[in-house]
Amino acid sequence: MNQNVRDYVTEKVNELLNAPSCCAEAKAAAQNWLDAIGTDKEADASRSLIAELEMDIMPVDSLIAFASSEAGTQVFGAEMAKNIAAHGEELKAAGAKYCDCPACTASAAILEKKDELI
Repeated sequence: MNQNVRDYVTEKVNELLNAPSCCAEAKAAAQNWLDAIGTDKEADASRSLIAELEMDIMPVDSLIAFASSEAGTQVFGAEMAKNIAAHGEELKAAGAKYCDCPACTASAAILEKKDELI
């Protein structure tokens, strides 16, 4: 992997780690990747990070469905769930594939470089 890609992904991995919406599993995979940079474990850590992010990134249709569900109302509260669902609809109308929270935004940026990571 060239240094520009490594620097870019490192920046996005740090954004992911700092995102309040990042789950524990993605944080662990991100930290493992950072710890593995420049070692013989980097390729494995890259594959693990990509696999985790592919599982975790929220497609916009899933965001809308969750925010519109009873579970979404329980997690966000009725008003916030309604707002998130409406925001998801706006994202979808604008052609977005994924949620635009900080964790999903960083994940999408990292996944754009996945072919260069592995």
